[in-house]
Amino acid sequence: MRIRIVDAFTDRPFAGNPAGVLLLDAFPGDDRLQNVALEVNHAETAFAHPLPPGGEADWALRWFTPVTEVAMCGHATLATAHVLHSTGAHAGPVRFATLSGVLVATPAEDGSITLDFPTAPLTRVDVPAGVAEALGAEPLTAFDTGPNVGDLLVELADEKTVRGLRPDHRALCAHSARGIIATARAEQPGLGHDFVSRCFFPNVGIDEDPVTGSAHTALAPFWSERLGRTELTGLQASPRSGHVGTELRGGRTLLKGRAVTVIEGDLLA
Repeated sequence: MRIRIVDAFTDRPFAGNPAGVLLLDAFPGDDRLQNVALEVNHAETAFAHPLPPGGEADWALRWFTPVTEVAMCGHATLATAHVLHSTGAHAGPVRFATLSGVLVATPAEDGSITLDFPTAPLTRVDVPAGVAEALGAEPLTAFDTGPNVGDLLVELADEKTVRGLRPDHRALCAHSARGIIATARAEQPGLGHDFVSRCFFPNVGIDEDPVTGSAHTALAPFWSERLGRTELTGLQASPRSGHVGTELRGGRTLLKGRAVTVIEGDLLA
C-alpha cells in the first residue's frame, strides 16, 4: 500500500491537521483498516478506492481514528482530495461515497479545495452538569450538533478563554458521543478570522484535534446566525492551528482549505 501523510487546512507543512491517506483497489477487512490507522496514529487515516463509472460517486471513502471508524471527517477528506488531484488520480470535482452520504470536493485554480458537507443540525440544550468543571471555563450556551458530528458545542466568553483551556479530558468523555467544541467570537476580526474554536474528542482517542472540518459544519450555522453573514473564516486555535473558510448554504456547508503532502512511502506490513 502506498501511504501519504498530508497536513490539511494549511498551506505549509507541520501545521494544520495531519491525516494518513491510502488509495486502494478495494477495502480490506475492518481489522486491517483499524490496525493501519493505529500505526499511523494521526487523528484520522482515510482509505479510498475508485468506484465503477456512471454511479452517484467516484470514490468510496472511509475514515478511522487510532481506535474507531468515524461517520464524518473534514480534514482527511480534504487530504484525500489533495492526493487525488496532486497525483493525477482524479481530475476536477470528486464525489466521495461515505457514511455521511455523497460528499463533493472541488479544486480551484489557486490550489484550494472546497468540500460540500451536510450542515449540522443545532439543538440548544442546557449546559450539562460537570462540563464547566471539565473544561475549566463556564459556557454561555450549549448545543447538540446531531448524529453526524456527535459533539457538544459550547460558547465561551471570549477568545482568550478558548485559547487558555486546559481541560480534564477524561471528565469530558461523559458529555457527548465524540467530544466538545469550544468556541468564541474573534477578539480582532481584522486578523483574518471571525471566530475561534478548539475541539476535544477523548471518546475517539483524540484529546485535542488540530483542525476539525466536521466541527465547522456546526460552527458555520452557529456563527452565521450571530454575525449575520453566510461566509466566514474560523481559526482553530490548537498548537498546530489552521484556518477553515465556511459558507452556509442552508442544509449544506462549504468548507474551504488547502493541504500539503509531507511524507510519502510504502506500507510494508
